[in-house]
Amino acid sequence: MNFLKYFSISSPTRRITDAAEVEARYKRLRWQIFLSATLGYGLFYVCRLSLNVIKKPLVDAGVVSETELGIIGSGLFITYAVGKFTNGFLADRANVRRFMSAGLLITALINLALGFGVGFGAFVALWALNGWAQSMGAAPCVVALSRWFSDKDRGSVYGFWSSSHNIGEAITFIATAAIVSVAGWQWGFRGAALLGLLGFVIVAVFMRDTPQSCGLPPVSNDAVAGNVADQNEISRMQKAVLRNPAIWMLALGSAFMYISRYAVNSWGVFFLEANKGYTTLEASSIISVSSVCGIIGTVMSGWVSDRFFGGRRNLPALIFGLMNITGLCLFLLVDGPAAIDIAAMVIFGIAIGALICYLGGLMAIDIASKKASGAALGVVGIASYLGAAIQDFVSGMMIGSGRSGGAGETVYDFSGIAIFWISAAVVSVLCVLTVWNAKAKEQ
Repeated sequence: MNFLKYFSISSPTRRITDAAEVEARYKRLRWQIFLSATLGYGLFYVCRLSLNVIKKPLVDAGVVSETELGIIGSGLFITYAVGKFTNGFLADRANVRRFMSAGLLITALINLALGFGVGFGAFVALWALNGWAQSMGAAPCVVALSRWFSDKDRGSVYGFWSSSHNIGEAITFIATAAIVSVAGWQWGFRGAALLGLLGFVIVAVFMRDTPQSCGLPPVSNDAVAGNVADQNEISRMQKAVLRNPAIWMLALGSAFMYISRYAVNSWGVFFLEANKGYTTLEASSIISVSSVCGIIGTVMSGWVSDRFFGGRRNLPALIFGLMNITGLCLFLLVDGPAAIDIAAMVIFGIAIGALICYLGGLMAIDIASKKASGAALGVVGIASYLGAAIQDFVSGMMIGSGRSGGAGETVYDFSGIAIFWISAAVVSVLCVLTVWNAKAKEQ
């Protein structure tokens, strides 16, 4: 019981009545919430993507095979998908600072353990547990932003926060790859663990639960108060999310988008090494371009839709979906100089950055109650990462079955993989078109 109470919403403290003090404290704490959520979730990603940089060194060292890597990766995505759903519902009722910091601590410790080497069975189990810990990151961030920022700022703030995905990816594909190139694959995990522990400290120190717990008034009447009546209202709004077909179609569109997203994130470095002859550092550097450019797409996505489309995300989501298809086609189907691969990652990165914001949560949150933001994100999350899990397993099997030649002369056939990844991006666009007129319902 005490364990559950530890993660429950903080009790309101004595209300500050001075208007100037309320405004000053809100301004300061909002910056703390935003920066700790952004940096903290970015470091969650470092602890999740560490494996992606060292797949080829692991295979070359005989630690695991391509098929085993697919099983390991899909294990994380399955537990992450289930965790996104359940923890999304729990986050609406949770103390977000304690909830999020606990997840960061667990994922950092798991990476540290893997850095000392384990067998295949333990690897699968630990990486699957890492998936569950990772699912304790996004929902608390979204709930915190909903509690601390008003509706008129939601798109812009959500878009800026979503850049945390790309910050984490960029750190992984640049810093982690450099560490691995110098010190070996073990330090890929160990370095990620150290950064995860840094994120734990940042969230534990600077994140705050609710405005009421800091003596401030809620941002709106739809904010969480933590009493029994409000808990009943949360349950009602969460059930409304589950009954909303538009949210489920957005979840399906996100699932197919995540297939293409994690195809490149999980296997892009491997593809460039095996198919185009790049070194690990060169391949990681090219993939990192997508992460850096993704920051542009993510940061601008919410602001552009709020500023130029009146808060509607459908048309920009369609535009960026078509860009995603274009970038994948260049990357997978065109065999040219490095400039082509870099250009493909620029287009792909900007598109995925925006789509993570739109399909990955914002469009669903737009049509859900603020009290059920975590639930909306949970529905999208479980679909998204089930798609990612299917992708990792199928991609690993297809890459392994397409392998030919002996030691030192290994050749891979990626033609089937290209069809699989590009088709997923096309289906994602079609799903977005089915919810073109979805609007927020009056609660």
